[in-house]
Amino acid sequence: MKPEASVSGLSRRQAVLAPFVGGIAALGLNGYAFAYAPAVQLNVTRYRIAPRQWALGPALRIAVLTDLHFGEPFVSLGRLDEIVAATNSLAPDLICVLGDFEPGHRFVSRPVPRADWARSLATLKAPLGVHTVLGNHDWWSDAEAQLRCSTVPLAGRALMDAGLPVLDNEAVPLVKEGRRFWVVGLADQLAYHVRGRHWIGRHDLAGALAQVSDAAPILMLAHEPDIFVNVPDSIALTLSGHTHGGQVRLLGYSPLVPSDYGNRYAYGHVVEGGRHLVVSGGLGPGKLPVRLGVPPEIVLIELLPPGRAA
Repeated sequence: MKPEASVSGLSRRQAVLAPFVGGIAALGLNGYAFAYAPAVQLNVTRYRIAPRQWALGPALRIAVLTDLHFGEPFVSLGRLDEIVAATNSLAPDLICVLGDFEPGHRFVSRPVPRADWARSLATLKAPLGVHTVLGNHDWWSDAEAQLRCSTVPLAGRALMDAGLPVLDNEAVPLVKEGRRFWVVGLADQLAYHVRGRHWIGRHDLAGALAQVSDAAPILMLAHEPDIFVNVPDSIALTLSGHTHGGQVRLLGYSPLVPSDYGNRYAYGHVVEGGRHLVVSGGLGPGKLPVRLGVPPEIVLIELLPPGRAA
């Protein structure tokens, strides 16, 4: 049989079929990135960290949830129940929820009432409690809070009504196995929209740290990671969300990151000058409901004194 002529190393039949195969692959990739990953996939991303600043701290299992952006079809109550069950099954000592409960995007087929998602979050279980901070969309979604500046936004009220503490430039002491440590929660760094693409924050890093009354180690919660450039050496670990890992992340690079520092604080475990930051890719969709290379995740951190990480 006479062999088929080739075009750039492909047979004629392969050359004809290639666009169709490519189209099918593109459709499959789009289906994964726009449908399956944002609404169905759920990963657990684990870190084991032993900062020198945690020398006096206990061995601690911390579960981190962030950027839930409640609203069907992507983060329904059913999806939240799955997230809560998966988090509880990890048996964390402490659960930190880092803000952006409001949708913040247009792709909501049906809203999830605040009281409903807050009640579901209240079923999270950890011996040292569930501690939350608010994110930028929790402020931007409440017109009255924007107008009055000092008013607690609706998302914050829902959390407090459900019995969940919202840390607003506050420091809380906790103890495990006789070892004391502090959880410091910062208010949002982009809380108030001024004009155009300009915002001002209500965060007060110095004021929050002034409440720490002893030399016990510090864990800090901050929705946006950009504060990390100003975090003092005394803080053992900073936990953040906000970036969604850029939503599309390939080969460790995210082309679009909502940060003044680009990919520097886009995602994952960052160490600078002996200071540690973990940025979660979050759980809900951003302005576009797409995820590629950074699936929805629960973060589980083993925070250990130095010498215990091996």
